[in-house]
Amino acid sequence: MPEPSTPVRPARAAQLLVALDAEIVGCRACPRLVAWREEVARVKVARFARQTYWGRPVPGFGDPDARILVLGLAPAAHGGNRTGRVFTGDRSGDVLYASLHRAGLARLPTSTARDDGQELTGCRVAAAVRCAPPANRPTPEERDRCMPFLVREMAALPDLRVIVALGAFGWDAAFRAAGALGHVARPRPRFGHAAEARVGPWALVGSYHPSQQNTFTGRLTPAMLDAVLARAQELAEDGS
Repeated sequence: MPEPSTPVRPARAAQLLVALDAEIVGCRACPRLVAWREEVARVKVARFARQTYWGRPVPGFGDPDARILVLGLAPAAHGGNRTGRVFTGDRSGDVLYASLHRAGLARLPTSTARDDGQELTGCRVAAAVRCAPPANRPTPEERDRCMPFLVREMAALPDLRVIVALGAFGWDAAFRAAGALGHVARPRPRFGHAAEARVGPWALVGSYHPSQQNTFTGRLTPAMLDAVLARAQELAEDGS
C-alpha cells in the first residue's frame, strides 16, 4: 500500500486498481460471508432462477481518474452478489445510477449487468464491505477485515477529492480509511444527510442510503440525492 505522502501517478492508478480488484474477487477471509454469498448464489430467488450468480466479493467500479468516490455499505444479496458489479441489479442501484446519470457522471441511467455498457466519468463506486452479508449486517470483525481494501482503493486514486458516504456505515468507513492513511479527524463529525466534513485531502458529503426503505418512504428523494452529487461536484472542482 502506498504511504499517505506518496502520490500515485495517474498512469499507475488503473494498474493498481486492476490488481486490487483481483485480490478482492479472490478473497475468502470471512467464513460467514463466504458461506452466505455462495448459498445465495446457489439457491437464488425465483425471479433470477435462470441466471448465473456472481457469488464472490464485489470490487469497486468506475473511473481510475475519479475525483468522487461514492461509498456504500455492501453488495445486495440479489444485486451485486448476482451481477458482480456494485449497486447493479437492485432498487438501490436504480436510484443511484439514475442520479449519477443526471449529474453527468454515468453514461447510462440504469445499471443492470456487468456487460450493459455502463461507464462512469470522474467517479468511482465502491462498498465498504465487499461481500453480501446476511440481513445486510456485517459484523465489526468482518468490517475491519475488509477495511484494507478500501484503504488501498483510496490510496490508488490520485485525483480523489470527495467521498460521498451513503449512510452512517459509509460515513464511518470513510473516516476509518482516512485514519489508516494518516488523516485522523478529532472529534469525528456526525453523519447526517448533506452533512459535510473534511479529513486530510478529502471532503466528505453524507447522504441517506438509497435503500428501498428510504426511497419508498420519501426519506430520500431523487432530488435530495441529486443535490448531494451536485455538491460533491462543486467540492471536487474547488479542490482542483
